[in-house]
Amino acid sequence: MFCQQRVTKAIFGCSNICRVCRHEQSLNAIDNFTATNLTTTNKKSLVREALNQVTRFVIIVNRRASYTLQSGKKVNVYVCNKMTVTTHQLIRWKQQGRAIVALTAYDCTIAQLIDQAGTDIILVGDSLAMVALGYETTLPLTLDEMLHHAKAVRRGVKQALIVVDLPFLTYQESPQQAMHSAGRVLKETGAQAVKLEGGYPAMAATVSQLTSAGIPVMGHVGLTPQSVHQLGYKKQGKTAESADRIIAESIALQEAGVFAIVLEHIPADLAAQITQKLTIPTIGIGAGPHCDGQVLVTSDLLGLSEKQPPFAKAYVNLRATITQAVKDYSLEVREGKFPN
Repeated sequence: MFCQQRVTKAIFGCSNICRVCRHEQSLNAIDNFTATNLTTTNKKSLVREALNQVTRFVIIVNRRASYTLQSGKKVNVYVCNKMTVTTHQLIRWKQQGRAIVALTAYDCTIAQLIDQAGTDIILVGDSLAMVALGYETTLPLTLDEMLHHAKAVRRGVKQALIVVDLPFLTYQESPQQAMHSAGRVLKETGAQAVKLEGGYPAMAATVSQLTSAGIPVMGHVGLTPQSVHQLGYKKQGKTAESADRIIAESIALQEAGVFAIVLEHIPADLAAQITQKLTIPTIGIGAGPHCDGQVLVTSDLLGLSEKQPPFAKAYVNLRATITQAVKDYSLEVREGKFPN
């Protein structure tokens, strides 16, 4: 479905950054166009309805379209194809060199906010266990808990691709177990994909079975938090042997059919090598600037985490803001100033 708001803004000369295609819409007001009857999903018909004086046009989805008016005046209009993000889109964006933005969410409110802000991928990560449920690791999280939170996220999202982590021991036992768990995620939550950790041969075989059954899978290599008792939280891929293993796992996962791979806490040069070797997008977290996209835990971005990972960046300190707001409220209640 085309975005009526974006077409209208283009027509009336507004300037805005489209959160979907990331292009700037900047036009001077042109003639006396009106945006009416924007009901069709056909791209050419839509523009004909919106710009009924246009005599020639070229439609380029997510790019600028050039128009020649009857008056002879030429004008460029940005037309945005405001659709739900798909796995195929992510692969095209890699080919186009368009960076991919991913964040985590565990509830409807945060999901709605980051979706409206233009996030491409919303990951219902098993970091939920530590961020929202107070566990020390991701291991205690159950599939039912993940499903509960993924449903809430889905209710708040209109555009982003929703990917749900499969919790520890809900897919490692057998391909059949993985199929059942992944199937429940897609059927019960409305999410579009699942994420599994690891790219060793047995896991690649499991992924192959899932993708063959039509279940979109995102891979995850490097630091895999579900292996915390084996790997800890240390940077991976620092030796030639471990780097070669991570490269091999990434290639194996691509061959198994994953649509993207998370590279976590590995050297930037290793992430660059993997990104160059693969035809699918790499999403980095603590893996340097050369990946096709980046993901952060949203609580880290917002400054809510008590302890930040070394690779995270807080863009605001909501922990301090919330604490102060609660103190101000408490003081006003105790002094009889609220309500007044």
